[in-house]
Amino acid sequence: MIKSPTPRWSTTTIVGIALFSVCLGIPELRASDKPNIVVVLCDDLGYGDLECYGHPHIKTPHLNRMAEEGVRFTNFYSAAPVCSPSRVGLLTGRSPNRAGVYDFIPGGRDVYMRSSEVTIPQLLKQVGYATCMSGKWHCNGKFNSPQQPQPDSAGFDHWFGTQNNASPSHENPQNFVRNGEPVGPLEGYSCQIVVDEAVNWLKDQQAEAPEQPFFMYVAFHEPHEPVASPKKLVEQYSEAAQNEDEAQYFANVANVDVAVGRLMTALKDLDVDSNTLVVFTADNGPETLNRYRRASRSYGRATPLRGMKLWTTDAGFRVAGIMRWPDRIKEDQIVHHPVSSLDFFPTFCQLAGTTPPANLMLDGTNFLPALKNEAPDRPKPLLWIYYNALNERRVAMRDGEWKVLAKLNISKYTNVTTENEAEVKAAELSDFQIFRITNDVDESNDLSASMPEKLDELSKRLKANYHDLLNDSHIWDAKKP
Repeated sequence: MIKSPTPRWSTTTIVGIALFSVCLGIPELRASDKPNIVVVLCDDLGYGDLECYGHPHIKTPHLNRMAEEGVRFTNFYSAAPVCSPSRVGLLTGRSPNRAGVYDFIPGGRDVYMRSSEVTIPQLLKQVGYATCMSGKWHCNGKFNSPQQPQPDSAGFDHWFGTQNNASPSHENPQNFVRNGEPVGPLEGYSCQIVVDEAVNWLKDQQAEAPEQPFFMYVAFHEPHEPVASPKKLVEQYSEAAQNEDEAQYFANVANVDVAVGRLMTALKDLDVDSNTLVVFTADNGPETLNRYRRASRSYGRATPLRGMKLWTTDAGFRVAGIMRWPDRIKEDQIVHHPVSSLDFFPTFCQLAGTTPPANLMLDGTNFLPALKNEAPDRPKPLLWIYYNALNERRVAMRDGEWKVLAKLNISKYTNVTTENEAEVKAAELSDFQIFRITNDVDESNDLSASMPEKLDELSKRLKANYHDLLNDSHIWDAKKP
């Protein structure tokens, strides 16, 4: 069994937290009033890869049921079109550019989510939550090293994960680390191993402190390459798939569905199901087949969106979004209002009865109205600046029913440092395109020429938000090793 690191809250500590909350004007919530929160994150899952999002072959009965018992979002967005910045945005509620994480972080790189960033688990811990991460981390380059902050620095009591992908593949991975200690070779498939760890931690946590609320971040490696799937599942898709590699991909997504089903069953068995908000989503869009040597099984679908992972068209960051919470969410809802993983931070803080630091610049908003099919109050639009995009336009904005794309007249970059800072900050936005995304989901009908007034309005709004984010983006010192 996993030894639970659940903190012991003394009477003095509880009183201190209550007084602190009162001073900040935060409603004091009893532990029983605070919902448990579980975020399940897939890696490179396409918008159209689930049965409930229209895939013609992959069967996902557990996720179908989750959607039927809660909310399925059709306009759910990740914080970036690639893994590392997307995860940093999810955990902080801030555009990852503010944190200085602009692209995926290769192993060993001197880029990381700095300890100055405030995260969801940090704030939830302050008001009594137990916290656990199981799965893919990818918020630093030097994983399990004292040279950079690790998951425990981000507020996780218990962590079990990898820097990036499961290695050598999803099958029998060898690179997991638990609370700083390498685990060694494991048997089974990554998503099942990740759920095993999360469930075992939760069993111990509930046994020791059943009244304590919990936050779990369950981050699957699937269906990111290198793809490996159970033989029985692969055989089930051999006729529907055009080849063995596609059957492997179909089975990989199906295996994720099985893992989600096991997690949901565990919540019910532990009698914590009713007051637990479970969120299922993905870090970005699907990988392009054969974009790199090991991407031979990347058969993900972004249908009906345009583009793929690493694009700033919607396929890059419009992803599946399903939420279930029996105590609070009405069943069988389909919601079209835009919601983002950036919204997790402010929403979870409100649910837990805590408030982010007053000077913290957030880019998300409270998504709770969307659970009743009402539009969240979004003071500023969703914005993405991805300097290494595969498509021509590297800046994108979603503002209500509108999507805006713009070019940058600079080279492509994976990072912003003191060496290229001047060039990046001097770059001009140009060649704006506007789309009424609510009825032009594949961004095929550019209205910039036919609606000049709307173009002027939206381009000014994009420029203002672009410069706000640019001026607050972290710049790395190029001279540091």
